[in-house]
Amino acid sequence: MSDPNTPASSNETNESFGDLLAAYEQSHKRKPGEAGAGLQGTVVALNAESAVLDIGFKSEGILPLTAFQETQQPKRGDKFPVSIKGRNPEGYYELSLGKIEQPKDWAALERAFAEKRTIGGTVTAVVKGGLSVDVGVRAFMPASRSGVRDAAEMEKLVGQDIRCRIIRLDVEDEDVVVDRRVVAEEEDRAARERRFSEITEGATVNGLVQSLTDYGAFVDIGGVDALLHVSDISWGRINNPADVLSIGQQVEVKILKISDESGKRRISAGMKQLQPHPWEGAAQKYTPGDRARGVVTRVMEFGAFVELEPGIEGLIHISEMSWARKVRKASDVVKPGDTVEAVILDVKEGERRISLGLKQALGDPWAEAPQRFRVGSIVEGPITNITKFGAFVQLSEGIEGMIHIGDMSAEKRINHPQDLFRSGQTVKAQVLEIDAEKRRIRLGIKQMASSGLDEYMAEHKQGDVVSGRMVETTSGSARVELGEGVYATCRINEAASEHAAQEQSQPRADVSSLSSLLQARWKSGTTVKREVVTTGQIRSFRITHLDPAEKKIELELV
Repeated sequence: MSDPNTPASSNETNESFGDLLAAYEQSHKRKPGEAGAGLQGTVVALNAESAVLDIGFKSEGILPLTAFQETQQPKRGDKFPVSIKGRNPEGYYELSLGKIEQPKDWAALERAFAEKRTIGGTVTAVVKGGLSVDVGVRAFMPASRSGVRDAAEMEKLVGQDIRCRIIRLDVEDEDVVVDRRVVAEEEDRAARERRFSEITEGATVNGLVQSLTDYGAFVDIGGVDALLHVSDISWGRINNPADVLSIGQQVEVKILKISDESGKRRISAGMKQLQPHPWEGAAQKYTPGDRARGVVTRVMEFGAFVELEPGIEGLIHISEMSWARKVRKASDVVKPGDTVEAVILDVKEGERRISLGLKQALGDPWAEAPQRFRVGSIVEGPITNITKFGAFVQLSEGIEGMIHIGDMSAEKRINHPQDLFRSGQTVKAQVLEIDAEKRRIRLGIKQMASSGLDEYMAEHKQGDVVSGRMVETTSGSARVELGEGVYATCRINEAASEHAAQEQSQPRADVSSLSSLLQARWKSGTTVKREVVTTGQIRSFRITHLDPAEKKIELELV
């Protein structure tokens, strides 16, 4: 008799195959209720994807709902014959519906091999290169055909009933090789085909996030994967799906499209389609003139897009960013991630467009310009731009005034403003004119120069009678000298003008003591009357108009 401690391989040559099989069956005889003894499961719980069955073991089994016909959907308490396919990472047994026959003899094995039929078996041990499987006889299953990835998972298969197929059979050598992986792959394909046939576009289903990519997420919707593109996750802009989803997360999605291209079936799904479109009613929610706060999402050369709420963006055009300066690039004012407050300028719900104004939220600086910059007041600011006809001065944020070349100097003729000023130079000027509607302010520097004219105008008012000397006459008017550096314009009739023209050729009167004479007449009020107007005459005049800003005096003969 052989030593029981002697390896079986050393005795197999001395023992018949019948003896070995009998000994093997005796040592591996199953007890009632154990795996492979004709399992029957009882439904104890149901979820959206599977049924949980009590199979008499310590752990329950999981049976996908796709295994049932539409007319055979399970409910609690139902009993079904099942087979164990494996075990999932959570420790539950993976079941298949129905019992799988296990061959009883070599003839049955030969028939199953010829028909390529799926048979049942029980994993008995981990051996070198794979697993030992009881399929009525001892069979070998290579590790690569086990359907598991590592040694730890192979160990978990020991003692489990499996579904496999004979891929090599040699009766004489009693050599049987089985494949579990091919059966699992076929069952998975069948389950996917069945699931594909059940899914329809527009349906709402539950799914489990399987993986995440830069462009979206793949969701298991009951045995098949659907692509949830990043643009279909939310109405709001999402840069990375991982910001809002995680692997293993349960989600509800809508089937958007099912395609079959080159034999590859693809399913597109969306989450945002289950939510109301944010643009519905946007025209009532966003009214022109209202203020809105949002986050800058994109900056382009022509403007910046601002997310007012998930799914609704408005555009701030570059021309609506600043009152103060001409913006060349939107990025000079805002950048992505900035929170801004803007004014709603226009809403086109049909086109899904909202125009926003950034500068309007700051208030129009020209609204109070006439009160802030009164005519005659002195202002100060830097020169922002110089042209051949003048210089522009920034008076405040969004407001500029212009000094015309003719209002720069009273002492000399200016050929170009660059002869006097440079960009960035701070200057003082007098406000000569303001037009808030046209957004224009006219400034002058020469008007601020203190002179005898300023003093004269300060001492006189409209209606005063004064004396002066005719220094030049033309048709309908004459230039009158009222004092040193003080000149005025006087209107005269045509007859007097013609006589004055004739007098132009006659010798002029001696005016060496004009200044002292005029001063005496101003104080005494004495008038000199002449019936005709000639150059050099000293006459009496009445002031009809005084304009300190323009430094103009208009007279009439008395």
